[in-house]
Amino acid sequence: MTTYSAHEDSVRESGVKDQVKDEGPITVQVEDVPSLTPSLYRPDVDTSAVDPVKLKRKIDFRLLPWLTLLYLMNYLDRGSIGNARLYNMQRSLHITDKQYLVALTAFFFPYALLEVPSNLALKYLRPPRWLPFIVFVWGIAMTCHGFAHNYGDLIGLRCLLGLAEAGLYPGIVFYLSCWYKRSELGSRIAVFFSAATIAGAFSGLLAAAIHNMDGIGGRPGWAWIFILEGLFTILVACASPWVLQDFPESARFLTEAERVYIIRDLKEDMRFSADEEKFELKYLWQCLTDWKTYVTFGIYMGGGGPVFAFSLFTPTIINELGFKATAANLLSVPVYAWACLITFAIATLGDRLGHRGYRGYINLALFGLAFVAYTILIVSRSAALSYFAIYLAASSLYPIIPNNSAWVASNLEGSYKRGAGLAMAISFGNLNGAVTANVYRERDKPWYSLGHGIVLTYIAIGWLSSLTYTLLLRQENKARDRGERDEVIGGIENKSAKLHNGQYSSVADARKEKGDAWSGFRYTV
Repeated sequence: MTTYSAHEDSVRESGVKDQVKDEGPITVQVEDVPSLTPSLYRPDVDTSAVDPVKLKRKIDFRLLPWLTLLYLMNYLDRGSIGNARLYNMQRSLHITDKQYLVALTAFFFPYALLEVPSNLALKYLRPPRWLPFIVFVWGIAMTCHGFAHNYGDLIGLRCLLGLAEAGLYPGIVFYLSCWYKRSELGSRIAVFFSAATIAGAFSGLLAAAIHNMDGIGGRPGWAWIFILEGLFTILVACASPWVLQDFPESARFLTEAERVYIIRDLKEDMRFSADEEKFELKYLWQCLTDWKTYVTFGIYMGGGGPVFAFSLFTPTIINELGFKATAANLLSVPVYAWACLITFAIATLGDRLGHRGYRGYINLALFGLAFVAYTILIVSRSAALSYFAIYLAASSLYPIIPNNSAWVASNLEGSYKRGAGLAMAISFGNLNGAVTANVYRERDKPWYSLGHGIVLTYIAIGWLSSLTYTLLLRQENKARDRGERDEVIGGIENKSAKLHNGQYSSVADARKEKGDAWSGFRYTV
């Protein structure tokens, strides 16, 4: 007999039907059969000298600050049109309110449709090449916004901006999922996603300051907002190839022992493809035929649409509540600062409780709070009450996004399937930004009841989809506990195994071929 330790969600790999405790490591007895012995990545490498805590800090320090900066520029550049609008951009370009909304909408179609190809390109071309390239392109597009003369110029530049920015958020989430275990991912996503809230706060301050350049070089103040932000983005893009790191199997800053430790750690956490995986079309097919893909569409729809509406129209909504342009931009600062704190706090809570099945409950609570916030916005006729409801909305909408991303990424195995699945879900959510970019019409000011009502509908869809995802994942985990998904494995006698679940020569082959559909994989609910 051989004795080895395994985590709760790894026990099924052995094919043993022992009872599993709710938490903590357990010991499993198996026969000395090679296919049952846990495979060890690079067994010739000794990792006993690696300090896990110091290694995680090292990785955090090398990855998160620059990724956060990139996402800060992403969100700042995307949303600055809302700030520029308050400084007479529409009048300068001779466009109507309807044309402005169409320009916002034009951004979302290339932004949503190119996310899956971008994630595949990221895996193939590697992060230090692909990410700087797309950042450079959107920096050029952003700078050119400041030289737009008419409606056609604005439409073309918004499409180019959406095309280039498409790959950053899903790319970073996928990239981090290749570095961190499922219990570590949410807080790391929240760190870089907090840049969205910082951008919301910073954009108001920055726009108010840059507007003072009105008339310099013959350009209006709103144009300088685009020009200066775009030039800084280009500088960041040029520095990125030397700062960004590759995937764990080839990252330059790791020692060999550290690299092996990270990959072993990921494999133990059901990241079987951590040591590299070659692209095959079957991984895309697995994603397209997986029911989880389509339920996550509703989850991201419920979060993505409202967040885009919030980021694009918060200054306008505050402005219409009776505050002048600069005051409206400045009053949006504390809203985003509060959202940043709440986002990180909830993500940390999610990482601590997520492995016990609480990510779904966290999503349901956040969508519920957002429902309350927008209900208040619909019925309120008080500027003070509406401003309070904006705080509630920020406290719920922004934490939803990293919780969604960590939740979905945790339940997809196979690096290409995870990359494609994340990109599909995120792109569908982003596509709904094309809808919510048009719901706050000028004729509905100052209370925008129609816009708030549409956002409320999105939130309800997100809540129902989160509930469905939670219940179905629990049901599937229980089916696997009962052995209903067991595959036929060569050389292993298993009465629960069924031929229709697949026939494989070893456990390693089964988990490689099936990914998260393998009977030993346990979903995070």
